[in-house]
Amino acid sequence: MFAIPGKQAVTMTDRAAAQIRRLMEKGGTKGLRVGVKKGGCAGMEYTMDYVDEIDPHDEVVEQDGARVMIAPMAQMFLFGTEIDYKTALLESGFEFNNPNVTEACGCGESIKFEGM
Repeated sequence: MFAIPGKQAVTMTDRAAAQIRRLMEKGGTKGLRVGVKKGGCAGMEYTMDYVDEIDPHDEVVEQDGARVMIAPMAQMFLFGTEIDYKTALLESGFEFNNPNVTEACGCGESIKFEGM
């Protein structure tokens, strides 16, 4: 939908691709669907869900055996985003390095986009 020929909508670091592959194998799913929804103190939140069936309207990104689907309504918000996976002493999780974000809350759980 918002694709540039020869450029993926989102990219994954090696750490993120490895974690997504592990989740796919463990859950027997076709990948993870990434989206955004209203919520959080900044107005929007990222979502990630296991996918059993790929929606024909999803943007599908595959890298090193990992598969991410981008929900149609989220494509314009996620274009150019790098998905990373961070592991720290007390917590681990996916991190979105999104050039479209204009504001984020202090805890990093919610985001805001231009005009939203």
